[in-house]
Amino acid sequence: MIYIILYSYTNFYLQVIWHKSILSRMAEAVLIDLFDLKLNSQKNCHQTLLKTLNAVQYHHAAKAKFLCIMCCSNISYERDGEQDNCELETGNGLSALLKEFEIVSCPSMAACLYTIKQKIDERNLSSIKVIVPRHRKALMKAFIDQLFTDVYNFEFEDLQVTLRGGLFKQSIEINIITAQELREIQNEIETFLRSLPALRGELTIITSPLIPDIFIHGFTTRTGGISYIPTLSSFNLFSSSKRRDPKAVVQENLRRLANAAGFNMEKFYRIKTHHSNDIWIMGRKEPDSYDGITTNQRGVTIAALGADCIPIVFADPVKKACGVAHAGWKGTLLGVAMATVNAMIAEYGCSLEDIVVVLGPSVGPCCFTLPRESAEAFHNLHPACVQLFDSPNPYIDIRKATRILLERGGILPRNIQDQNQDLNLCTSCHPDKFFSHVRDGLNFGTQIGFISIRE
Repeated sequence: MIYIILYSYTNFYLQVIWHKSILSRMAEAVLIDLFDLKLNSQKNCHQTLLKTLNAVQYHHAAKAKFLCIMCCSNISYERDGEQDNCELETGNGLSALLKEFEIVSCPSMAACLYTIKQKIDERNLSSIKVIVPRHRKALMKAFIDQLFTDVYNFEFEDLQVTLRGGLFKQSIEINIITAQELREIQNEIETFLRSLPALRGELTIITSPLIPDIFIHGFTTRTGGISYIPTLSSFNLFSSSKRRDPKAVVQENLRRLANAAGFNMEKFYRIKTHHSNDIWIMGRKEPDSYDGITTNQRGVTIAALGADCIPIVFADPVKKACGVAHAGWKGTLLGVAMATVNAMIAEYGCSLEDIVVVLGPSVGPCCFTLPRESAEAFHNLHPACVQLFDSPNPYIDIRKATRILLERGGILPRNIQDQNQDLNLCTSCHPDKFFSHVRDGLNFGTQIGFISIRE
């Protein structure tokens, strides 16, 4: 378990006392929020802190994996009527006890909670108790909503405090965060995340010579982002309730991509994957889920997700239209690639001979298998799509199947790029370059293929 104590200051001089219920339940991680309190250097303050830490250790140390005291780096206390910046003093019996706790110092709530999240994630913990003054509970929840996902389970307990003179102070719970306050929280988080260095190398965008310069397009790799969880590190571009990367981190990765590629991230749309052949023609009502998008709107960027499945990009330089598709093995068999082509033809008057198609990085036949009954459909499409067909789990080439379906649909073979550069590298075989569901399991990262028509 993790136990975090947050220190900072306000205009009040406060001491902490334990609410009788705060130690009543166990959690994998416990956060004690003193971030908004000013500690004084008098003996009774340190005695209270000593009691607090002793209580944490006594009730939870047997199961604890990590104990931490987090201090705001501009913590202050009052000595003889004057304020000074200080570190936690270790007198009055604190020295020995503090050896059981790691002390972390951060300048802001965003930095504090992000550091806490890293330490929680290092230990793969998800059940977290937050002990917080009532007047800060809504604020704490707002920060947590921005920095954590549904992977984590939070429980909140009230922290009661007394004035330095011993008078009880019952803080008033503030239940509402205003729109302005929420924006300030988001700005603080965004500013902090922008300050973080890129991990695993520089941001890399793979492009195709088939697509002319009237379009902005590319395929991302896993380098150059800020995601730190091993299977998501570092340029993960998708957040969900099942992953530990919050939307705020993914948005920062996207901001860096937009700056590098030159598109407007405020007009960025991802597919809503359902492993089907449904297509959203932009400008019409958006479906609940779809595995392809087409558009002829300038300045709008559309993107297909991929992490073994194929992100496919389509472009017609004559009619100035484009599309993207997400092709897993189910979507491939359902014909999502040609469904995207047909949508471009029907909606924008595109001609088959003008449409170019680029297949982004995906899992190769070296690493992707299906049960024989599922592999049979690929074998029926063309025997070359399957290796070791007589085995219980034949190897499947979804890229070859996609090319075959596109050619049968009328796309010129020379207008299909599925080889060359890094586009044909197997995502599972190249952990230094790509994310992979096959290789990494459920908490996998996501790369994308994207395209837009220049304004």
